[in-house]
Amino acid sequence: MAKDKKIKEEDYNGDLYDLQVELVKLQRDVIANNRKLVIILEGRDGAGKDGTIKRIVEHMSPRETRVVALSKPSDREQTEWYFQRYVPHLPAADEIVFFNRSWYNRAGVEKVMGFCTDRDYERFMSTVTTFEEMLIGSGIEFIKYYLDITKDEQAKRLQDRRENPLKQWKISPIDQVAQEKWNDYTKARDAMFARTHTLHTPWTVIAANNKKGARLNVIRDILNRMDYADKKQKLVIPDPEIIMPFDPALYKAGKISK
Repeated sequence: MAKDKKIKEEDYNGDLYDLQVELVKLQRDVIANNRKLVIILEGRDGAGKDGTIKRIVEHMSPRETRVVALSKPSDREQTEWYFQRYVPHLPAADEIVFFNRSWYNRAGVEKVMGFCTDRDYERFMSTVTTFEEMLIGSGIEFIKYYLDITKDEQAKRLQDRRENPLKQWKISPIDQVAQEKWNDYTKARDAMFARTHTLHTPWTVIAANNKKGARLNVIRDILNRMDYADKKQKLVIPDPEIIMPFDPALYKAGKISK
């Protein structure tokens, strides 16, 4: 992975403010033009999904912004079509929805922890991009990010969760085996990229060892992708060492954690 770039607190706060102003402009355009936007954030435990989403939505209208982080399915939901529990959370006109983990739970946690059968997993992997193309075909703008951290960085962050009384809510039984099953999660992630990265539904990989750098560059990437009224003419381009369209060559270049 790329070396971490230290960011001074005052520079981070200033850049974040400017980007959040642009996010408000983007949301105003989404509302004015009845747009619908879905942004998925995936990654290992401790990858920084919560913190990244928090900074994105911090000054956006709560009425038209939703963050979806579903708990484990109920007994009833386990009998439903897999995507059924996610569909009610998709955006209507004017809305932006962030999935803090998404239907890709089946490709990651459920696969690794044995929470689904091999048949269920295979059915998901063979149909998910069709489902996503249906969303795009219905007029939903769609982005999916994978926040990538190293094993050592994950260990530090999980330890911080255990020691920080303000982060106790993040601790789960799955966290406890995240390091033990690191290689299994790596295999599941690589299979997910290989089978669900398509021209119409591509993955973007975020080098997320540096939390501040990851947050700023995810926002930059969102803004640079989107057209909206009053857009700043000279937005900073995302750092290509942090924001990387998935490509198998990233493995050989050492830009995706092993």
